[in-house]
Amino acid sequence: MSETLKLTVDRRDDLAVIYTEGYINNQGGEEIAREAFKLIDDGEKTLLLNLSGTKIVNSIGISILIEIIEKMLDIEGRLAFCSLTPTIEKTFHIMGLTQYASIFPDEESAVGELK
Repeated sequence: MSETLKLTVDRRDDLAVIYTEGYINNQGGEEIAREAFKLIDDGEKTLLLNLSGTKIVNSIGISILIEIIEKMLDIEGRLAFCSLTPTIEKTFHIMGLTQYASIFPDEESAVGELK
């Protein structure tokens, strides 16, 4: 699968939302990490990944998401995910991501809780 990941970022008062569209593999994960680390370097401490446009995340993509979680823990920030497919949500639970990052059913509920 060679689908390219597209990212869009919406910076708000105390929150940055990264929208993904496409497959989160090694390349897609690296793109998300680059954007997340740039936002962190710019002072963002709360990141929300809206995965409504993503249907598949592979193991390498998950390992890169874990790197972002580790960075957020280092800066005492928060990372959350929203709008996951049931399969991705189940995978994140199995892999333990939900111990360190919250999952919300939609962006509205995530933003309400994170602000």
